[in-house]
Amino acid sequence: MKAMIFAAGLGTRLLHETSDKPKALVEIGGKTLLQRAIEKLKDEGFDNIVVNVHHFAGQIKTFLQENDFGIQIHISDESGRLLDTGGGLKKASHFLNGNEPVVIYNVDIISNLSLQKLVEYHTQTGALATVVVRSRQTQRYLKFDAQKRLVGWLNKKTGETRISDPKNFINGVEMAYSGIQVIQPKIFDYLPAENKFSVIHWYLELAKNHLIKGYFDDSEIWMDVGKPEQLEKARRLFF
Repeated sequence: MKAMIFAAGLGTRLLHETSDKPKALVEIGGKTLLQRAIEKLKDEGFDNIVVNVHHFAGQIKTFLQENDFGIQIHISDESGRLLDTGGGLKKASHFLNGNEPVVIYNVDIISNLSLQKLVEYHTQTGALATVVVRSRQTQRYLKFDAQKRLVGWLNKKTGETRISDPKNFINGVEMAYSGIQVIQPKIFDYLPAENKFSVIHWYLELAKNHLIKGYFDDSEIWMDVGKPEQLEKARRLFF
């Protein structure tokens, strides 16, 4: 099974940690975030992974050369230009082609969500993409109808909206994106012409004519350790 780890971010929220290394190599309990993400995917049956890199890309390449995880790991190099999540996925798409679903996992997410159950749900629905979401407080929300179809996006701080389904947007359930998703490789048939774009904004556009689903996650552990307070909390849990 194939997966992609988004590891190209600048880690600006963790500047005290990322001034001399990429966020992917920040450690919790003696393990880097990248190692934790790889082991999570490997333990759930993924044996072919692509990792995108940008900030201190050479350090990540060296780390992967020096550590054998017993599975295939490819590098999608964005050293020249950071492509955002959608552009990063587009650049790596040649690694991910095929017929099987592909899981995409943000390197700064720690979760005990069952990825196998997520893939099963995604496969059963026939969606082009499934985004994992949780009920939690944030500024930006994805909105879903009663069938968990993506119908729009809302920024409560600015009032900005992106609406995929006007009929169901107002009464849509507000959920926060969790940094985990599944795609069907067929989605690459609908890639935009530009090379730098947000994957969520792309999904919102696709959702006007295609099935993009939400997976409502209530698993016990979910942490965005790209945030300083969450990183310190994780270090207390995984010491």
